[in-house]
Amino acid sequence: MKVSFDFDGTLSRDDVEEYAKDLINRGIEVWIVTSRMSDEDIANSFQPWTRPNANLDLLETAERLGIPLENVKFTAHVDKIEFLKGKDFVFHLDDDVHELIEIMSSSDSCQPLNVDYFSWRENCEEALKNIK
Repeated sequence: MKVSFDFDGTLSRDDVEEYAKDLINRGIEVWIVTSRMSDEDIANSFQPWTRPNANLDLLETAERLGIPLENVKFTAHVDKIEFLKGKDFVFHLDDDVHELIEIMSSSDSCQPLNVDYFSWRENCEEALKNIK
């Protein structure tokens, strides 16, 4: 069983990081799927706002949680559903309504869950319970 978390505004929050750690301890495969550009994409970019080590915070969080780098996907601003579809993710937790609507609009079984809802944790647990 695997789940996906956005980083900025989601897994960057202490309460969400704590929940992700709990899921990992329960044997659930946790992924980070972010709209950010990878360091490689940034290095090849000529955008003035890019900077070296722009993903250091994300990579440190992944390491702290024990999320392997192969479970971190940088979509470079492509809709996340393009990565998620067909990969049997139970849910994707995000704060970006556009991303959530795109997932909901697809025919994929991944449940889009909004971290800004007060019941986000309960919604995640309900999605997991429905799979078991």
